[in-house]
Amino acid sequence: MPVHSTISAVTEKIVARSRERRRRYLDRIDEAIARQPKRKALGCANIAHGFAACGTDKEALRNGAGPNLGIVTAYNDMLSAHQPFETYPEIIREAARAAGATAQVAGGVPAMCDGVTQGETGMELSLFSRDVIALSTAVALSHQMFDAAVYLGVCDKIVPGLIIGALSFGHLPAVFVPAGPMTSGMPNEEKGKIRQLYAEGKVGREALLEAEAKAYHGPGTCTFYGTANSNQMLMEIMGLHLPGSTFVNPGTALRDEITKASARQALSITALGNSYAPIGRIYDEKAVVNGVVGLLATGGSTNHTMHLIAMAAAAGIALTWDDLAALSKVVPLLTRIYPNGKADVNHFTAAGGMGFLIRELLGAGFLHEDVTTIMGTGLKGYLSEPKLGPDGSLVWREAARASGDDSVLRGTKNPFQATGGLNVLDGNLGRAVIKTSSIPADRHAIEAPARVFHSQEQLHAAFRSGELNRDVVAVVRFQGPKACGMPELHRLTPPLAVLQERGFRVALVTDGRMSGASGKVPAAIHVTPEAAAGGAIGRIRDGDVIRLDGDGGGLDVLVPAAELAARPLASADLARNEFGTGRELFAAFRRIAGRADQGATIFEEA
Repeated sequence: MPVHSTISAVTEKIVARSRERRRRYLDRIDEAIARQPKRKALGCANIAHGFAACGTDKEALRNGAGPNLGIVTAYNDMLSAHQPFETYPEIIREAARAAGATAQVAGGVPAMCDGVTQGETGMELSLFSRDVIALSTAVALSHQMFDAAVYLGVCDKIVPGLIIGALSFGHLPAVFVPAGPMTSGMPNEEKGKIRQLYAEGKVGREALLEAEAKAYHGPGTCTFYGTANSNQMLMEIMGLHLPGSTFVNPGTALRDEITKASARQALSITALGNSYAPIGRIYDEKAVVNGVVGLLATGGSTNHTMHLIAMAAAAGIALTWDDLAALSKVVPLLTRIYPNGKADVNHFTAAGGMGFLIRELLGAGFLHEDVTTIMGTGLKGYLSEPKLGPDGSLVWREAARASGDDSVLRGTKNPFQATGGLNVLDGNLGRAVIKTSSIPADRHAIEAPARVFHSQEQLHAAFRSGELNRDVVAVVRFQGPKACGMPELHRLTPPLAVLQERGFRVALVTDGRMSGASGKVPAAIHVTPEAAAGGAIGRIRDGDVIRLDGDGGGLDVLVPAAELAARPLASADLARNEFGTGRELFAAFRRIAGRADQGATIFEEA
């Protein structure tokens, strides 16, 4: 099947726009490749430091010719998604030894959870943690002891940060190793209802805590389709995971075998062999477009409207929101996973999972098949899935050709909707993104008076006092990267959902984030320029009529242009956001952070 004309045209635009930046990036990779393998060239004292504590691997590192695998891990035992990584380094070391190689933990990176920090001051470090993770990855690999690296990370900012860091060492092969989702607990829809009841004061904290504990109940990724699981989908559709490995539950024999196989695959693609595949060449314009297509086809997280741009920039690729909008017009929505439906990622996998999804998108021309992957194949190599053979070893079988549940996963001939799950909005308020895949069709366009807030707490107080029992567009501003680090505003979802269910026409406009869990209320998020940077969102007043059009792509305040321009910008006391919970250490990040539509990153162009 030839590539769809829009997919091809958007890819060509990205290639043309990126040509000089990409050339400079690839030149740096070639320069680094010419110095490979570096370990053998280290001074005697340098390399002695590098293997001093390596026990049985010391001799191999000192005199052996085999490759050495660096492990960059986001392990901690507080986060359910990352707790399984505790045992991975030894599994990887054993697999390396069996292959005549070695493996070392090169370093750890922080892994914070938006679920834990939601609504708390720590959330103001969340987005910037992505760039800290990238920096930490670079520090881990800076010892130049490694011929390839494996990356252990799952959740929201961790995988994008690892990718950015890995691309700064683009000459090294890179394999990403997932931990998998937790088994299904309380259905997400039921949990959501209890959250709304709590917001209305109809149930107490104990009932809410019990529901949350039943939903998030064990090791593994949260099962709804937010940023964490969108990350994992991206790694597979971009060819950086083993085929079919993404959503296998942790704590199983199959998961352990996948981890071993991931280590072996990383060792097989180093510059010491004949199948050298550095990540800087795998992660090219076609792979980036494939990732965007996957995000749109699955209704993935809106956070990736920033992360994908920042990740691409690290490889010298200039991806824009306009590219996402153009692709969204043609890529069909093929999944319904909470919050876009009732199912969770385990149901998605049971219905056919990644193999079926990739088969359908390839078959309709929505993906580039002619890409390089860690498997040394094009994307057709991802039409298989791992299973355990009779002897417990890993075997591969053909992925599903038909959906096992078309309420969860469908083919391109019968999609849930004809266009993707993300739209870009433009108007006199600036630019924003909206996730339409979970919003009822009659709510895609909202026109209502504004009520302006400068914090989540102010909105909650207005909700509790009954001030919002009407048609309203809630404007929550001074939430952008420069203002306070762009925290996720997920706690706004329950009260706004309650208002919508009462029959009011409700929407949210914010320069903050709402993640992949923004739900069924129309939300224009990532508004840029942000209020703290002089954006028009800072000129909105209570009572101004705002029109948000999720289908037509409009975001406007219905105020004459001259009047709007003449209004003074609102101000906000941001002093309370500058200290406490480590926020004082991130003052430099807030000063230099880029715009949301440029990735909201602290890094300069590659």
